Amino acid sequence: MEVDKNTQLQAKLFDFALLELVRQHRESFQPLWTQESWAKFLIWLALNCGLSGERESLELFAQALGPLLTNRMRKVFFERTFEDLELHLMADPSEKMVLVMKLGPGTSIDYNKASKALIRTGLLEMIISERSTWESLEEIIAIPWHHKEAVH
Repeated sequence: MEVDKNTQLQAKLFDFALLELVRQHRESFQPLWTQESWAKFLIWLALNCGLSGERESLELFAQALGPLLTNRMRKVFFERTFEDLELHLMADPSEKMVLVMKLGPGTSIDYNKASKALIRTGLLEMIISERSTWESLEEIIAIPWHHKEAVH
């Protein structure tokens, strides 16, 4: 039983450390909010784990991460939280829409707050800024990407 607790604590520590690493370095890989920035981040991680930049080595690294961990890291890489606006933004360029969500119950979401978050992140130029194209759902505003990369 002791080994299980130790393993669980180590897994939680690893998860915390890795996601913090993503948060601390995601702004370093330009251009932000692109597949290219995500690829650069993964290459940087692989190189810092002692692997070469060769294709075979990078593919090995991707396999070792596995889809669950990769997806969690990617989610953190392309999300931002704005406590002062009470908003959470998800802007993965592989998705069709940028999503702006309210942080919690009792908070409101509107186009003005969403615009402020988009301006802060530099996303305003990458989305269709015409508000008539924005889709307001119950607690989410869905905004279409403008750039070609999001059409995957």
